[in-house]
Amino acid sequence: MSKLLKLGKNTAFDKLTWQRRTAVIRLFEGKTLKEVSQEVRCHINTVENWKSMPEFQKAQNEYSIYALSNLLPDAISELSKLIKSGKSEMVRLQAVQTVMKHANLLSDNSTPELDKARIRKANADARIAEARAKAMEDNGADMELLLDKMLDTVQKEDKQNEHERPADS
Repeated sequence: MSKLLKLGKNTAFDKLTWQRRTAVIRLFEGKTLKEVSQEVRCHINTVENWKSMPEFQKAQNEYSIYALSNLLPDAISELSKLIKSGKSEMVRLQAVQTVMKHANLLSDNSTPELDKARIRKANADARIAEARAKAMEDNGADMELLLDKMLDTVQKEDKQNEHERPADS
């Protein structure tokens, strides 16, 4: 093998021998252990042992990031073509969702309304916890019963608000 890829100074990948760097690349490309071992001229068990070494695993991770980051412009270009194409609405929607998810503008199980509700719930839980701690400090167990009743009321209101939201939101 003539010139092998270098990722940068002091990376785990660049500290590997040419055989191990080649193995990292070929494994990323989906080659089998047998194919890799033949190419780097070593026993298949040797490649299997390399895969369990932390420095080899770190090098695999570094190479994966490198390889995928080089594909990013092409992937974005293809997604853009899909979004602008005359393809089906479902294909365009999936392309838009993919772009938005990776821009952290959309998650798999999230809507703006749901996110706001989660924030309100987290804030309410924090206020209740603070009030409960203060009440227990000040008044003991009697105040805790009162706070439990308040918590039940808040939870009932949250459930009621969930049922009142439109189904398509």
